[in-house]
Amino acid sequence: MGANYLIGVDLGTSATKAGLYTASGDEVALASVEVPIANPSPGVVEQALCDFYETAALAVGRLFRESGVDPRAVAAIAFDSQMAGIGTIDDRFRPATRFDSWLDMRCRPQIERIRATLGPRVTRLTGCAPTCDHGPKMLWWKEEQPAVYGRIAKFVVPTCYVAGRLGGLAAESAFIDHTFIHFSGVSDAEKGAWSDELIGLLGLDRGKLPRIVAPWEVVGEASDRGASDFGLAPGTPIAAGCGDTAACALGAGIVRPGMLFDTAGTASVLAGCTDRYVADERNGALLTMRSVVPGIWHPLAYIAGGGMALRWFRDNFWGADQGRPRSVASGDPNGGAQYDEMIDRALGIEPGAEGLYFSPHLGGRICPASPEMRGAWVGFTWKHTEAHFFRAILESVAFEYAYYVRILSELIPELSMSEARVAGGGAKSTVWNQMKANVLGVPYRRLDREELGTWGAALVAGKAVGLFGDLAQAAAERAATRGAPIEVESETHAVYAPLVERYIRLQERLEATFRELQEPAGGSAKKE
Repeated sequence: MGANYLIGVDLGTSATKAGLYTASGDEVALASVEVPIANPSPGVVEQALCDFYETAALAVGRLFRESGVDPRAVAAIAFDSQMAGIGTIDDRFRPATRFDSWLDMRCRPQIERIRATLGPRVTRLTGCAPTCDHGPKMLWWKEEQPAVYGRIAKFVVPTCYVAGRLGGLAAESAFIDHTFIHFSGVSDAEKGAWSDELIGLLGLDRGKLPRIVAPWEVVGEASDRGASDFGLAPGTPIAAGCGDTAACALGAGIVRPGMLFDTAGTASVLAGCTDRYVADERNGALLTMRSVVPGIWHPLAYIAGGGMALRWFRDNFWGADQGRPRSVASGDPNGGAQYDEMIDRALGIEPGAEGLYFSPHLGGRICPASPEMRGAWVGFTWKHTEAHFFRAILESVAFEYAYYVRILSELIPELSMSEARVAGGGAKSTVWNQMKANVLGVPYRRLDREELGTWGAALVAGKAVGLFGDLAQAAAERAATRGAPIEVESETHAVYAPLVERYIRLQERLEATFRELQEPAGGSAKKE
């Protein structure tokens, strides 16, 4: 029997998704299982490594039941996972602690201390300014739970735990692939190695760090027990896998310098593609992730609630003055009809929303880190309608993207932006895609394949067992786009250029304003 099927599994924050594919890229079956998440107290967000394993096993089992494919026809399996959280195992490959989610903010004091003392050096070496990622989290365990820290054999990401348990690996075989290490806080990302300098300065134990591997390295084979849990054939090769953003970029075919990747989801993420490493030491806005593909890098930044702002406006404001419901339209669980109406109305407003600007950082700015930032509308007058306000929200995401692209162009002046590919719920809006193309001055293309993470992981699995030679070529050939590209409207692009500059200056002023607003009332007043 020829083994020509591939499985990719995306270990997400709220759900685990699995996809079964042919080597040519055809989607055979998809499955999704919800993942529990705990928020026991303010700022604490935890998950269980075991839940990632169990939901992955359930999802993969469903693939076989729904497709009827013989497990022996699967050539390999690979996982991708959320990237900034960190878990732990003991010397018997059992979880030593709960998984410390990327949403968990217990390590804020450690972040601030690292930023104040080592910020530029961490940014230069890791490609990522100090943030809520592995380094501060590992330091939190050492300082706040020293006894627990002593029992930790290795710090691991979900891909390692699930792959390791599936393959029956020993703790000393724990691994992390190179797409995660910008989030480690202790790496030399350009060299693809741990930084003894940063490890020493933070006082962490190097022996607790896993080995760094290539995503396509075969780390093991499905053990008898693991195969039984997943419904796989014993001996199925397991590839190391990669981070979820890296998997999505690969699945989208973002493999040539100058390409952009727009994930228009709950978070609005814009990733670039370059053939050289850069560190945004000046702004701290871009974080540079190593691509799955050798020699390729993805400088990226994101708005934590970019897409969420659209839903917030729809549910709380749209149509309220006309007595229309502030909730999802009846019979349409995703509110698509309301969004269509909102976007059609916004299309009737001139670019720039007649002087109205929106700041999309309702829960704080992530890139660069400005937690004191909040949302704001600036410049509204009696003439502005709900359509103006909504257009300002749409434009704010595009303006923020333009800020990211400007930084990237300053870091690599010779880089020519050739094409943006867009995925996620927001990708369905031709109007929004056209708006972004006009703001950025880059043609936009919508991807035909909606499930990118599991497909990217499947590509990695195929590379691991030799089904693909050149991974970049395989990804590019199998990345299906929908329709012709949305071209830049040059006249509108010229209109937007000065508006982008005003938006960037406005963000600088708002940051200072919100910082002042968070100071204690009367704190700066003179005493009589």
